[in-house]
Amino acid sequence: MATDSDARIPRPGQPVRGSRTGQPIMVLLDLLGRRWALGILWQLHDGACTFRDLQDRCDSISPSVLNTRLKELRAAHLVERTPEGYALTLEGCALFDLIEPLGAWAKDWVNTLSIKPP
Repeated sequence: MATDSDARIPRPGQPVRGSRTGQPIMVLLDLLGRRWALGILWQLHDGACTFRDLQDRCDSISPSVLNTRLKELRAAHLVERTPEGYALTLEGCALFDLIEPLGAWAKDWVNTLSIKPP
């Protein structure tokens, strides 16, 4: 049975931000563009951690936002609950491997701007 929170999870073929037709790339970008979604994936790439540890790693993200994002990322098969805590799935690891080079690119890119990185 679908819940109200399930209705907020982006799905291919359904309208999402930037796409009325729900193209897969736009569905992914909608999910990853949500507050803290990328940060959670980034923090989990080092291995599983508990809810509280993940909250601390994410600069004390509110429990409600963290819970919502974890539900969405779990529904998207990117994160799973393990005995050790939350962890990336195989799909989540594959996605991280694609996203990680963007971090290096961003460091180079920021040097071309007049903005200093944090």
